[in-house]
Amino acid sequence: MTTGLSRFAYLVRMDSRKMDALVAAGALVAIVGGTYANLSWTGPFERPLDPAGLGLITVAALSLAFRRSAPLAAGIVAAVAGFVYYAVHYPGVFAAAPVLACIYTLAAIGRRGAAIWLASGLAVAVYGIMALASEDPAAGNAMTLLSGWLVAMVVVGEVARGRRAYLRAVEQRAEEAERTREEAALRRAGEERLWIAQELHDSLTHSISVVNVQVALAMELLERRPERVGEALAAIKESGHEAMRELRATLGVLRQGEPDGVEAGLSRLPRLVSRAEGAGLRVAHTVSGDPYALAPAVDRAAYRIAQEALTNVLRHAGPATVTLAVEYDPSKLVLRVENDGEPGTAGPGMGLIGMRERAVAIGGTLTAGPRDGGGFAVRAELPVP
Repeated sequence: MTTGLSRFAYLVRMDSRKMDALVAAGALVAIVGGTYANLSWTGPFERPLDPAGLGLITVAALSLAFRRSAPLAAGIVAAVAGFVYYAVHYPGVFAAAPVLACIYTLAAIGRRGAAIWLASGLAVAVYGIMALASEDPAAGNAMTLLSGWLVAMVVVGEVARGRRAYLRAVEQRAEEAERTREEAALRRAGEERLWIAQELHDSLTHSISVVNVQVALAMELLERRPERVGEALAAIKESGHEAMRELRATLGVLRQGEPDGVEAGLSRLPRLVSRAEGAGLRVAHTVSGDPYALAPAVDRAAYRIAQEALTNVLRHAGPATVTLAVEYDPSKLVLRVENDGEPGTAGPGMGLIGMRERAVAIGGTLTAGPRDGGGFAVRAELPVP
């Protein structure tokens, strides 16, 4: 992989050098052609172009082959060749073109100081020649426009550099936005997976726990009181229907983005309590304070926490009395689930973790642990708008 990238970079550098060589050759042809065609005039004291003048033009033009690899050195060579060219009164103004190109390159790559010093040096040298001339420059002498061209090259180079910097910034912002979108998509996917896991765990675990309790009861009744087996089987059937409803509601959210059926919330607590009592628990359900409408996220979290807490009692505490209390405080909703059963032998599982995650996700808190007088207590404080 590294070898391939190095080869690609080498080819890019070769292309740049070839392009600069072509530019230098083109500049040489254009300068010589323009000079022989008398397309510009520097005054009445021009001397004919001879091999020495052609040599100076050639040196200045061919320095452009190094304008990107060594722009300052190329500019100095072009400036010296141009200065000598004008000092001996060779014709035309095109010999200054290579140094102008080097000044532009220096400014475009961010070497503004070098570009200004090179432009100032050439201007001082050329105007020194003009000041020391035995005759004043003719009116309209093209050399009087040199300062304008030098300033223009610095300005154009700065504009080009600013434009490239702007385009790079736009590209970087686009890449950053793309990365941010990808990270957000991954984060949403992770949150959705966590939500699915929580929903399936809380709903199905509760129903399966109830079914297990009722199956054990039915097996015991089958031997002692066969006439009551039907009640246990009916409870098992109801638990199965409830599990199907919970699963269907979860799948409805996944398919349509909206729940298919009744949304889980505190309004369903009486039904939850009834099922827990049918599984053998003694549940005291109390509500204090003035009930008010809850945000859907808070309502769902409170119901799921109560459901998981009752499931844990069924699975680990055995026959127990449970207190399920809901307190509507003006600033928060307090949910307490306490039981007086025997402490379970199972270690911390996904149930407690899931309850705490649900509370924290909406800005609340949850504590869970053994009670001083025996049993286990879960307390959740959930914020309200």
